[in-house]
Amino acid sequence: MKETSEATLERFIGLDVHKRYVVACAINARKEVLLGPVRVEFSRWRQWIQNNIQATDAVVLEATTNAWPLYDQLAPLAGRVLVAHAGKIAGIASARVKTDGRAALHLAKLLAADMIPEVWVPPVAVRELRGLLAHRRRLIKMRTMTRNRLHSLVHRYSLEPPRGALFAAKHRAWWEELELSPTERLRVRQDLAILDQLEPLLEEVRGELERLSTEEPWAREVPYLLQLPGFGLIVSMTVLAAIGDITRFPHAKQLVGYAGLGASVKESGESHRRGRITKEGRRDLRFILVEAARIAVLKHPYWKGQYGRLERRMGTNKAIVAIARKLLVVVWHVLTERAADRQAEAEMVAFKLMCWSWELDDVQRGGLTTRQFVRYHLLQLQLGAELTHVYRGGRNRGIAPVEEVLALRPELQAELAPAE
Repeated sequence: MKETSEATLERFIGLDVHKRYVVACAINARKEVLLGPVRVEFSRWRQWIQNNIQATDAVVLEATTNAWPLYDQLAPLAGRVLVAHAGKIAGIASARVKTDGRAALHLAKLLAADMIPEVWVPPVAVRELRGLLAHRRRLIKMRTMTRNRLHSLVHRYSLEPPRGALFAAKHRAWWEELELSPTERLRVRQDLAILDQLEPLLEEVRGELERLSTEEPWAREVPYLLQLPGFGLIVSMTVLAAIGDITRFPHAKQLVGYAGLGASVKESGESHRRGRITKEGRRDLRFILVEAARIAVLKHPYWKGQYGRLERRMGTNKAIVAIARKLLVVVWHVLTERAADRQAEAEMVAFKLMCWSWELDDVQRGGLTTRQFVRYHLLQLQLGAELTHVYRGGRNRGIAPVEEVLALRPELQAELAPAE
């Protein structure tokens, strides 16, 4: 988007976006209508903006499904483009007379008055990662619904299922031999076929997430999150996709509020009460932090102790939410300061880096072996300098010496210099 000062803006254009068309209305600083309202079909949208949008225009549109492609098309042409928070635009939904033209004019007037509740426009990489993770959630939801239908059948007929994973290939014969009506048998067969189709799709999505985790802008951030208890690759990528750019949040409290994990406040006169969490903001970030908190309190001594103290005072659910909030504050610190977590256990972090490496190919590891890959990221975290092995599963798994990796990646010397 072009850098244009407020003084040079001559028109303020509001766009009311629909599925097949856009209604545009333009005013000047004195709120005089200069254009429209005019309806522009998407079939001639590109030509229309080329002919009508100028470098001295400020443009606003609401955050809708197709807002980002429209933003990308407008940004090179207009002096300023804003995407408005649809839920916070006052006076549109509650207006007695609501038309497309009035909505576009209302947006233009709010823009001229500098009263637009603006949302952050995520870069393409963030949008694509968010879209991929949303697609994965849909596939998992389909898998869960399918499994639930099959579990319901087992419960309905009081069947005794075989031990182990009920939907594993080795148990397919058990499903096929059930004495069911032809209709029930068809449903079971098709649900099992759906599960067979979903698993490779989910594996493909995971492979893409693994690839993205080793490429910019994510490759530098992933190790800082993997070091945290409860954070695997999926959790880390979900958090990064939700946050986007950590520098958007000057303080950790702002990130907590963005996730909807901050406490609501009711204040009137001398009364001041703190209530439940606001649940305003990104639901995916809030949900994944709660899931990570549940694992952290089981796996990590520090967080287990924190949870124990909180649980006695506020109960199980509130304590887990409080741990999720504290974890998010740690996320802000490690990403902002590019540092190791103060509670990080070097051997645990090394093993998680090792697991990450096992999921990658040689190209994605940058030509490093697993031993070298683990040491490389430990050096970045400035963690575990004395660690030579990871003991897991009854085996000692070696980590490459510091000197070996520094010889392969001499650029790390500059990063390590301030800490020496």
